[in-house]
Amino acid sequence: MGRVGVLLLNLGGPEKPEDVRPFLFNLFSDPEIIRLPFRWLQRPLAWMISTMRAKKSQKNYEEIGGGSPLRRITEAQAKALEACLGVKGVEANVYVGMRYWHPFTEEALASIKGDQISQLVILPLYPQFSISTSGSSFRLLEKLWQEDPTLEKQMEYTVVTSWYHRPGYLQAMADLIAQELARCSRPDEVHIFFSAHGVPRSYVEEAGDPYQQEIEDCTARIVKTLNRPNAHTLAYQSRVGPVEWLQPYTEDAIESLGSEGVKDLLVVPISFVSEHIETLQEIDIEYRELAVASGIENFHRVPALDTHSGFINDLADLVVESLENPPVKLSQVMHPQKKVKMYPQERWQWGITTTAEVWNGRLAMIGFIALLVELISGKGLLHFVGLL
Repeated sequence: MGRVGVLLLNLGGPEKPEDVRPFLFNLFSDPEIIRLPFRWLQRPLAWMISTMRAKKSQKNYEEIGGGSPLRRITEAQAKALEACLGVKGVEANVYVGMRYWHPFTEEALASIKGDQISQLVILPLYPQFSISTSGSSFRLLEKLWQEDPTLEKQMEYTVVTSWYHRPGYLQAMADLIAQELARCSRPDEVHIFFSAHGVPRSYVEEAGDPYQQEIEDCTARIVKTLNRPNAHTLAYQSRVGPVEWLQPYTEDAIESLGSEGVKDLLVVPISFVSEHIETLQEIDIEYRELAVASGIENFHRVPALDTHSGFINDLADLVVESLENPPVKLSQVMHPQKKVKMYPQERWQWGITTTAEVWNGRLAMIGFIALLVELISGKGLLHFVGLL
């Protein structure tokens, strides 16, 4: 076995107030985050949104200490994974590649190349696959590989697409939930509320994104592993834009549970393995306030996995298994089965088509204007995949 490397993929986040605007520009420049009918609008729109929304976003980050802890936590996960692999007899360098902020994926790949890694495991820190998270990073990596033929000559690589079904991950999640339930005065009466970041419904129904199916399957597996009598709900947070997103929406589900008389709520951030703005600000502050206003008396949240020993050990086992199995190439995971031309960004069809239906049955330009108004106003904005 040659020199082994592991590339952990994550979103990234601004570490200080002055990082917020350029970070948002990078985010909204990605066509997997905002799909527009005209490609040439992508960067100008990203510049406008990031400029107009920077101050409000900075205030949201101030509520959690001024910046995102995501880089610090992800680097701690990398060190823990490296150490755990060493115990298992695999000497590996673990790298962190962020999609929208430092250390960028390009920076990580340059380090990997410089360290003369010959075997690489590409491991997204998203348990479930979505074309807007893991898929976006895979698309970037595919582009980088195409631009640099020496990468193919230097190293063999394999890609992990999703890993939500692994027993070690499920047990770690169940353990964290059980620990929080044990702190409640009426543990069996606590309603367990799984909250996942949402995606537009069209990604699932038309672009072939397996995300919803994987989230639902993951929830069922965690509940089975937990083996408790508690009622539970799955909902989706962080919708944006005039199109329909996966439902039920987290805010609507919380209000409904309050009206049904639920008094004890335990929120489980199911699609996140690290604390960041979406857990620390959106759930802990916004949804807590909503729960109290809805009549829920006791609001609890399960912490993110971060460097949970069982979680890290399972990731290490996953790396070892990936090295032993036949490699999975980027070309094999980049193109989900789709019903219409939506992924990757392809030529738009006009008229009474499924594309028109995606834009709420309006003409695409009307849909674009509605999206633009909502993006600039900030209503429902910047929560997508954990961002404010």
